[in-house]
Amino acid sequence: MGSTEGGPRSASGGVTVGGRRNGTVGAMISTSLDGEVGRVLGGRYRIIAPIGRGASARVFLADDVTLRRRVAVKVLHEGLAGDDAFLRRFRAEAQAAASLNNPHVLGVYDWGHDEVPYLVSEYLGGGSLRSMLDAGHRLSLSQALLVGLESARGLDYAHGQDLVHRDIKPANLLFDDTGRLRIADFGLARAIAEAGWTDQDGSLVGTARYAAPEQARGERVGPAADVYALALAINECVTGEVPFAGDTAISTLMARADTPFEPHGDLGPLQSVLRRAGDLDPAGRPSAGELAASLMASAGDLARPNPLPLVGPVLGDVADLDATQHGTIHALGPVDATAAPAVDSGPRRRWPWAIVAAVVITAGIVAGVVGWLNSRPVSHDVPELVGATRDQATADLAEFGWELDFRSTREPGTEAGEVVATDPAAGEALEEGELLAIFVSLGEPTVTVPDLEGLPLDDARLRLEADGLTLGTVREREDELVAAGLVIEVVVGAGVTGLEPGTAIDVVVSSGPSQRSVPEATEGLTEQVAAQQLLALRLVPGEAHAFDEDVPFGEVIRFEPSTGAVVEADTVVTIVISDGPEPREVPAVIGLDVDEATDILEAAGFVVTGVQGSPSLPVLATDPPAGEVHERGKTIVIATELTG
Repeated sequence: MGSTEGGPRSASGGVTVGGRRNGTVGAMISTSLDGEVGRVLGGRYRIIAPIGRGASARVFLADDVTLRRRVAVKVLHEGLAGDDAFLRRFRAEAQAAASLNNPHVLGVYDWGHDEVPYLVSEYLGGGSLRSMLDAGHRLSLSQALLVGLESARGLDYAHGQDLVHRDIKPANLLFDDTGRLRIADFGLARAIAEAGWTDQDGSLVGTARYAAPEQARGERVGPAADVYALALAINECVTGEVPFAGDTAISTLMARADTPFEPHGDLGPLQSVLRRAGDLDPAGRPSAGELAASLMASAGDLARPNPLPLVGPVLGDVADLDATQHGTIHALGPVDATAAPAVDSGPRRRWPWAIVAAVVITAGIVAGVVGWLNSRPVSHDVPELVGATRDQATADLAEFGWELDFRSTREPGTEAGEVVATDPAAGEALEEGELLAIFVSLGEPTVTVPDLEGLPLDDARLRLEADGLTLGTVREREDELVAAGLVIEVVVGAGVTGLEPGTAIDVVVSSGPSQRSVPEATEGLTEQVAAQQLLALRLVPGEAHAFDEDVPFGEVIRFEPSTGAVVEADTVVTIVISDGPEPREVPAVIGLDVDEATDILEAAGFVVTGVQGSPSLPVLATDPPAGEVHERGKTIVIATELTG
């Protein structure tokens, strides 16, 4: 991306843009940014309304009058305009930031110096995390995790390009209209810090509320400082509080330098992740990529996030700019009829002057045409660049003198890094110095996670593959309501957008209800009570009967499977109910003496209630007689003699 530096001023105050003076633009520009609605920076960016301000810069919504699009313009403080060292650092940092190409890093389009340094970036309509929190919103754990995850991914990419942000805070976490997060101001904090710029209280510019301990101690700042600041921002998302925040920047830094960060208890499963990210020792913190992975692992314990409560930027009053969009064109008027008449010297003296005038006029026309031809901008046909890489396109276009604007897009069937289109298109003429937009693919269009809940695992795998995703880690979890083998949770949440094709999606599958233990058949337990116990355990009661010498009729003898056995839910457990003692035959005792017969009958469970005849005589009969089947306890009479 090239810089759009403000051109040199002409004597009349116009701005020279690409070698051509634009007097109308110059007439609109004043020397102060206060109330600068309508001002055009660099001959290209027309300010529409203020949308934010800080100690070192103000941010405006602007129109890119060349490409006819809305952009955000960050205008730095006028006090920085004369600092050559700062301007060199600013240009270097802006160029590095413009090279970043990631869905979670704000796109930088241009930068320049038009009385004041400015930076041009994409305009996002969702506002910042700061404006969301200032509006009184507090995020749920799932929403805070999503903010942290997208921020960590953006930082991971930037850190991989050897860029450290140094000023991660809610005001620099911006959202588009769909809620996707982008990190703003890469490189700007470093440029301002190295310029020694101070705030009104004399402290160096930078947000002390989110500074890492090593920043407070004046040590070298690396990627770990960004991770620390992000941990504090996530804590604030949920609680509205920033740890260690004092009345002054100095007190805040002093409190943080040697005190460990303890995440708020409301952070739940995120506490351990943020505690490590807020380690006093930078070496003890995870990288941004590791932080993203840890947040993803915590997502399984959280509910699906609701949409973020976007509040959008707070726009200033937009003035009527129609008057500033048109210059005044002054045409040459007719010759004044009241001017003094020429002296008439007669016919012989008039025609030579007419010839001279014609020659002069003709020469003027020829000179004008030649001058116009020589002053016309040189044009070239745009070459075919589709399929080339960004570096190849840059090299191929070096000779044409165009300003190159690389833009990211996603197209089906393309690979990341390849050029997919240009504007103007290949074959169209474009003047030197004009802007050529080159669209570079980020790869296939991003993918939305489908709803997989309730699907068998194999069906879920097929659904993910049909949507361009893959099945990741499968975890099992007991569920009282969902049958074993069905998906009960998608870890990142169904409906999550912006995933790269091929992303592995972790799921949780039901292992069914937990196992149960068969209860104890206590003494005196009835069939009805036993059935209620089994149903309460989600077991199915069955019924069986058995004789039992000890358990009274109608009471429960035992369960089958037996007490303490571990079974699956909905298993049939049989309730064995007592039918009392088992019936038996009356023993044969005829011919025995009465005492011996009595012992045998009572040993068999009968009760001898009397003897008919002499007890010293042998037994002749019993009543009931031998061989009949009766219940235990049946009374029997012994007969020793027959009565007629």
